[in-house]
Amino acid sequence: MRHLLCALIGVALFGTALARDNRVGTIPAAALPEEARATLKLIDAGGPFPYRRDGIVFQNRERRLPEQAKAYYREYTVQTPGSADRGARRIVAGDRPPAVFYYTADHYKSFRRIQR
Repeated sequence: MRHLLCALIGVALFGTALARDNRVGTIPAAALPEEARATLKLIDAGGPFPYRRDGIVFQNRERRLPEQAKAYYREYTVQTPGSADRGARRIVAGDRPPAVFYYTADHYKSFRRIQR
């Protein structure tokens, strides 16, 4: 009985860890707004970026992205037509050089991993 209980707890914990790693959906790069695709091209080219805060470290304070070492993630503005400021849309790139990309349209409330 004790072995069965330990096995069930292990399965529950493993399932929780998997759910946490997979909570970010995906989106094909071709399905992104035109402005997001333009931002991806700028990231690939290394700039120049239109906003001075582009390329700053993204802290991942809400822990919505997989945990990584400090300064792993960088954020970039996706222009929002009609917005007087930077708007809510961003691309967050991970690694150096960037190898993984996430898109948020709602200022970090949700993310989708970009499939390139």
